Amino acid sequence: MSTTGAATGHDEFERHSRRVLWALPTGLYLVGSRFEEAANLMTANLVVQVCLQPKLVAVALEAGSVTAGLVAKGRAFSLSLLARGDRDVVRRFVKPVVDIGRDPEGVITSMAGHAVLEAGPHRLPILTAATSHVICALTEQHALGSHSLCIGEVVEVGGEPADVLRMEDTRMHYGG
Repeated sequence: MSTTGAATGHDEFERHSRRVLWALPTGLYLVGSRFEEAANLMTANLVVQVCLQPKLVAVALEAGSVTAGLVAKGRAFSLSLLARGDRDVVRRFVKPVVDIGRDPEGVITSMAGHAVLEAGPHRLPILTAATSHVICALTEQHALGSHSLCIGEVVEVGGEPADVLRMEDTRMHYGG
């Protein structure tokens, strides 16, 4: 096989695998993180419950991201589950949040123009408009290359489950 043929075969594989991997059903969530007074909310789709006893949730975070650093230092993360109609919200959190509102006592009240509340012992940000939320204490973190897999034990839940926002509800693509 010529090198041109090998390159063409590789390119075809890349395009095909990207289309197939994009088709994997996945939700869109906001991951909250905090260490001391630094806090962030970040859009994520790589979230899954990985164990029933104890209740463990895994989230894959881009290595070197603000959120990955805050989760590692703060040893906790939150998940805000969004309703399917909230697709415009996730776009506000694809980059680190710089617009953070605080009350006179320093409590975070908004991020990227959206109301938030602080929850749990780590005062993690939760989007007020979320249908439900999960707070996890970090138990393990594994470097996987482009991402770090963070596993946390569920220590608090709130709200009620709803038909959550999914990747297919947006024009966003991730994977492949």
